[in-house]
Amino acid sequence: MGNRPNRTVNWEGAANARDLGGIPAVSGYVQPGRVYRMGRSEWLTGRGWRQAHDAGVRTVVDLRNAAEIGRRDTDPVVPPAAVRGMRFLNLPTQEPDDPDFTALTGPYMSSPRFYEENLRRWPEKFAAIAQAVADTPPGGVVLHCSAGRDRTGLVAALLLDLAGVPPEGIAADYRAALAGINDWHRRQPQPRERPLDDAELAGRADAAEAELLSFLRDLDAAAYLRSAGTGEETLARLRSRLLDSPSR
Repeated sequence: MGNRPNRTVNWEGAANARDLGGIPAVSGYVQPGRVYRMGRSEWLTGRGWRQAHDAGVRTVVDLRNAAEIGRRDTDPVVPPAAVRGMRFLNLPTQEPDDPDFTALTGPYMSSPRFYEENLRRWPEKFAAIAQAVADTPPGGVVLHCSAGRDRTGLVAALLLDLAGVPPEGIAADYRAALAGINDWHRRQPQPRERPLDDAELAGRADAAEAELLSFLRDLDAAAYLRSAGTGEETLARLRSRLLDSPSR
């Protein structure tokens, strides 16, 4: 079996969107169509949501704080019918009013060097996210934050580690997320973040990859989730969602 590359997601309006399917694991690879990652859900058009539904997506897990959620004037207007059949869950990865964490990271987490501290402070939040993904009815799950880079990246790292994806595969997925949101900002007339040129992007990606690999060296996602209260049956269902081939 050859390695399968990550699949690009082309839902209209979606930014920094990819299927985790195709990432090689120790045994096999992550199955396509099970878990996706992307940036803000409000960027999708009505057509984009219908495309996501056609791809099998039925659940969207929003990792942002409640104050970040909502349509901006520049976002497309989406008719309610376009998201019919979708379930939306808001499960933030952090407490927005925690002064110490905010002082450490700024208004939002933007680097893997903060991942360990985020996990240490709020294990119950990650247990709730894991439970929600495990409990999701049949259909694809989309994970997203704002940029689709670090909060989403941390949750993706937990799931991929649980699935037996080597650190290098998790780091490659993070580099793709870093490049993906940078490409999005390059295309915006008034980007929320200053787009990096190619040299700046390469330098940031190298530094972030080193931080992420350092974090992953000590990560045991299964042990962490167990200590946070996640049961063995839930862990088994998470692995099954990510790795089991469709029944024939």
